[in-house]
Amino acid sequence: MASFLYRLGRFAFRRRWLVVGLWLAVLAAGVTGAATLSGPTSDAFRIPGTPSQQAIDLLQERFPQASADGATARVVFAAPAGQQLTSAATKAAVEQVVAELRQAPQVASVNDPFQSGAVNQAGTVGFAQVTYRVATQELTDGDRDALTGIADRAREQGLGVEVGGDALQPQSEQGLGEVIGVAVAAVVLVITFGSLVAAGLPLLTALFGIGIGISLITAATGFIDLSSTTPILALMLGLAVSIDYALFIVSRYRHELADGREPEEAAGRAVGTAGSAVVFAGLTVVIALAALSVVGVPVLTQMGLAAAFTVAIAVVIALTLLPAMLGFAGRRVLGTRARAPEAAGSTAFGTRWARAIARRPVATLLIAVLALGIVAIPALDLRLGIPDDGTAAPDTTQRKAYDLLATGFGAGVNGPLTVVVDTPAGAAKTTAEQVVQKIAGLPGVATAAAVAINPAGDTALLTVIPASGPGDTATKDLVHTIRNLDGTITGAGIGVTGLTAINVDVSTTLADALIPYLAVVVGLAFLLLMLVFRSLLVPIKATLGFLLSVAATFGALVALFQWGWGADLLGIERTGPIVSYLPIILIGIVFGLAMDYQVFLVTRMREDYVHGTAPREAVVTGFSHGARVVTAAAIIMISVFAGFILAPNPLIKSVGFALSAAVLFDAFVVRMTIVPAVMTLLGKAAWWLPRWLNRLLPNVDVEGEKLRHQLDDLPLEPVVSIPERAQA
Repeated sequence: MASFLYRLGRFAFRRRWLVVGLWLAVLAAGVTGAATLSGPTSDAFRIPGTPSQQAIDLLQERFPQASADGATARVVFAAPAGQQLTSAATKAAVEQVVAELRQAPQVASVNDPFQSGAVNQAGTVGFAQVTYRVATQELTDGDRDALTGIADRAREQGLGVEVGGDALQPQSEQGLGEVIGVAVAAVVLVITFGSLVAAGLPLLTALFGIGIGISLITAATGFIDLSSTTPILALMLGLAVSIDYALFIVSRYRHELADGREPEEAAGRAVGTAGSAVVFAGLTVVIALAALSVVGVPVLTQMGLAAAFTVAIAVVIALTLLPAMLGFAGRRVLGTRARAPEAAGSTAFGTRWARAIARRPVATLLIAVLALGIVAIPALDLRLGIPDDGTAAPDTTQRKAYDLLATGFGAGVNGPLTVVVDTPAGAAKTTAEQVVQKIAGLPGVATAAAVAINPAGDTALLTVIPASGPGDTATKDLVHTIRNLDGTITGAGIGVTGLTAINVDVSTTLADALIPYLAVVVGLAFLLLMLVFRSLLVPIKATLGFLLSVAATFGALVALFQWGWGADLLGIERTGPIVSYLPIILIGIVFGLAMDYQVFLVTRMREDYVHGTAPREAVVTGFSHGARVVTAAAIIMISVFAGFILAPNPLIKSVGFALSAAVLFDAFVVRMTIVPAVMTLLGKAAWWLPRWLNRLLPNVDVEGEKLRHQLDDLPLEPVVSIPERAQA
């Protein structure tokens, strides 16, 4: 592979106008496709096969008027102090609001609180349930403004009105996080390289890759259904890995120039050696992201495949467009301060750090592992859930509505369950009464009532109010208890759906998929790393290090967002369960990025070892060459992700914190501390591979040994395993 990439790098360098022209054509085609072929996105959240989805599908088939998958809002009314909602003036004001809600855009139905019994016994709090014809993600800003505008006008007349429900959930937007990330990346790259030209190349190629990837994904919406959130992960990771991969190759190009080689030769060698590491690092990221398909959640599958596609583009651009751009830059990448070898002090810290670890590897290893283990302890209390209005900031109308309902009716009213009863034609009314009676007698049920029966008389819709809150374990148990009633009443099929039940199913699906997902990702990546490093112990070490960093990240996440330790520092005003799908996404992203750092660092160690350096010294020299690149890449990642901690949305805060913490732990503690300590302790054994496996595995020459012999016209030694070398 190294030889092929060497030739590819030299070709791109020589034919730079052709290569740049081709990529510009691809970019133009992508932008044109995005502008002319793109279609609307579909944000309907579905998990096929789950009990709640099956109930929704039944309602859509037999009772479309119920808008089972439509957005909902709860308009909560609070009587003025010392008054009741049933007083003449206040009741008239409430009924006026209800009438306006029924005329609002996309509204399918509105329950009058006085007719539906949605006023508490004290008469101080009531609510109108608003059901929309379309799903939450299909509501426009105008639809939401109409809803909040009605509430605002009622407040001006002295009526206490707050609005909750998923209808107010804003659509996903791309904010300033990407801009901040690019700005931070530019500063870090300038400091790393000391050259505006060298710093600009990774940014330029990254923008090319992002432009092509996002435009093609947008164009694909004209042919397949994609959610509006699909491009977000692709944008985030595409930007990050594009800069990382270009950073690694540009760094190697500068090193080759500093060794006195001509620019074209330096570009070929940089792509042949560093490019090989980029290929395999990219493959690990693609595997981790594409494996999100095994989770069984369509939205996660879309996000994973789109992000994997963007990463693949980043790899190809790093191997072709980047050497072409190096052809235009030539020696200017060295900066004005030096057109010669880089100053010895530029890697002095990395060398000193590696030698310090090599002197005390056992102590270093124990301290680092113990520190991560302590941070990971809170992960034992990890609880998963879906954010609701109860996790919103206290000053929002959603949170105020949530608290008013809990105070006036009890915690369970914020987590109603929709029960669907499937009966023979004409039997729905009688069967529904039996089901209501049976459910009302279950422990943990506050109220149960029949709401509607479809015209065919074969489907009934019930509402069950739990005695516990929507996120409580008791509510989850009640969902399963009601579902277990299916088949216990003659002629009645019983299903449970609604937002609370959907959240239960989402959490269960993701929790069940976590182990298979880990097995697929770790298993495939282990095989890939074994092929790259021709070692059994290095892939095992890489995987264990990743698990350590993920455990520490979960621990920090639980301590901050679930336990509330230090929550005030980040403006977190309410703690609760961790978002259900965060662990899956976090594992995929962190594993891919962790293997990036692993490949970048350890590939150079293996390269020096294969070229004759003693094992312990190869750890030091390889680390010193890769440390600055990994440090720069990690700082860029942390800065980009940490920017999202400042977002007002608690979910965005948790994602930003988790990713920044994960990169911090993995890059600086695992890869730059634990890895050199373990490699020093293992010595030659780090590169041990059974003879039969060594002969079986193809030699991908990621360290460029074959390439070096070809270019230096030296006799080529066969690749041997450690035992064979020792015998020789």
